[in-house]
Amino acid sequence: METLQRDIADVAVFEDDFEFDPSTLGDPLAAASSGADPLTVVGVDQSFLTNEAGDQDRALSAVVAMRGGEVVERVHAVTSLEIPYIPGLLSFREGRPILEALETLSVEPDLALFDGSGRIHFRQAGIATHMGVVRDVPSIGIAKSLLCGEPQGSTEHLEVGTRVPIEATERVDAPAGTLLGYAVQTRQYESPDRYINPLYVSPGHRVGPETAADAALALASSYKLPEPVRRADSYATEAKREFLEGEEP
Repeated sequence: METLQRDIADVAVFEDDFEFDPSTLGDPLAAASSGADPLTVVGVDQSFLTNEAGDQDRALSAVVAMRGGEVVERVHAVTSLEIPYIPGLLSFREGRPILEALETLSVEPDLALFDGSGRIHFRQAGIATHMGVVRDVPSIGIAKSLLCGEPQGSTEHLEVGTRVPIEATERVDAPAGTLLGYAVQTRQYESPDRYINPLYVSPGHRVGPETAADAALALASSYKLPEPVRRADSYATEAKREFLEGEEP
């Protein structure tokens, strides 16, 4: 599996390679005034189902498609988990339900945001990279914690809009100092007594690190998470509840 991840990283494109104008992300008026079609951005998140023994045996992958700031489609898929949780190999555990959910979408994503890492990964192939390459869709990883790499500055008490470079270390299959992504501060408390941690944003496929950080900031409205990912997180919980209710005798 690690060899396959390295192969995926080799074909991944960690720079801008798309046909849309990223400056219109999160700004429907800008898209309308430019005459361009509103972008379709999808958020992807997952929840898990347990068996009678209390073990996680199925994953529910939720996908929410947004266009012009509005939800246009929600889909999900439930599949069995065949691989245990192993740090760094998340895509092999959760990739199949994600791909099945994406297959049921009737809209074509311009950009996909995943709750997980992209290039900020030991082998530069987190779930956003893996799924982005398989689907050949521009993709971004939005992680709540740092899997690997070294921040080039403090990540505490940051002001909104701040981005701190995350560079490769010896634990990453990339030359030391390679820019993997950014710690991005999308929201912050006004009180000096508490603070919100940044998100760790990295290119998945066909998106560069600067655009990935720009997109995370542009798509985060009143919450820390970019809106498509936040909506996917909420829908994953809702779909899981409805699925479990349907299983009840």
